[in-house]
Amino acid sequence: MLGMFCIVAVVFDLVENIGRLITNEAPIWETVKYYFAFCFFFANLLSGFIVFLTIVWFTSRLAQQTEVIAMLSGGMSFRRFLRPYFIAASVLVMLSLLLAHFVVPIANESKLNFEVQWIHVNFHVKDQNLYREVAPGSIVYFRSITYSRKTGYRFQLEQWNEDNTRLEQRIVAAKGTWMEEDSLWRLVNVGIRDFHQDNTESFRFVNRLDTILPMRLDDFAQRAAYSSTMTTPELINYIHEVKTRGADVNTLELEKHSRTSTPFAIFVLTFIGVGIASRKQRGGIGVHLFVAVLIGFTFVFTSRMITVYASTAAIPDFVPISDSSALLIAAWLPNLIYLALGLFIYAKAPK
Repeated sequence: MLGMFCIVAVVFDLVENIGRLITNEAPIWETVKYYFAFCFFFANLLSGFIVFLTIVWFTSRLAQQTEVIAMLSGGMSFRRFLRPYFIAASVLVMLSLLLAHFVVPIANESKLNFEVQWIHVNFHVKDQNLYREVAPGSIVYFRSITYSRKTGYRFQLEQWNEDNTRLEQRIVAAKGTWMEEDSLWRLVNVGIRDFHQDNTESFRFVNRLDTILPMRLDDFAQRAAYSSTMTTPELINYIHEVKTRGADVNTLELEKHSRTSTPFAIFVLTFIGVGIASRKQRGGIGVHLFVAVLIGFTFVFTSRMITVYASTAAIPDFVPISDSSALLIAAWLPNLIYLALGLFIYAKAPK
């Protein structure tokens, strides 16, 4: 089933991007490797849902052929009936964890490089009012960035002393352009204000200033999918670096936690699937699959809604919980909600 869904996904993606691939003259062999990496990404994304559908289909066939009734009537407990499902689910969870933490990020790197070069060649930075601490005591601000022009607007640089108690210099410019061939920044309409220890200050203005700064344009603008190309140890180090620069890390923290919580959703969906499909009823497999698809889509929707809200919402001051703990809870909350649903279904399942 997973292979079938991957083939369908590849066909739809190819139909959507065939025009860009032809226009940009993408090499055939690189395109083949891209879709191979795409299958890894898609399989990991939908593994829990596909396992859920498979369990419902298989168990429903057993139920419709009165096999489940025969097993339970022969003295087998429902808990014993669940055991082989969870043994198989354990193998799948371990495999999914290996894929999510190490294999898929490597495949995503190849996938993202191909998309940048041959498909999504335009890069738009939607964030505004970007602050970064590019070095100890050096804080840089851009109001907005146009990545295609390698230019940031309303540039400001503040230099503080070692104790961060006194502002030593402030540089303000209309815009700053990253000159990649020279590895320097070109500032336009620059105002430089120096603050001296005797509480005096001086000001000078230049039309253009080429200077070397300890930063690159990628420190302010990176594709949202960039974090998915890192293995989990690399992602942990990257989160620490981004925190040091003063940037928001909520999305990165959720990415890190979801790499563990998403594979464990297989256990929850296995529990729900067996409980749904083990009852023989009129309508047969079709009814069971309809209920499974409904629950599967609501699970994905709930997970996405919680993730988006957790990455953007601020925690009220009266809530005694840290941001990191709140993101951990948000990543696992869909599993906990549907585990409660699974327990309810288990209580109603035929014994």
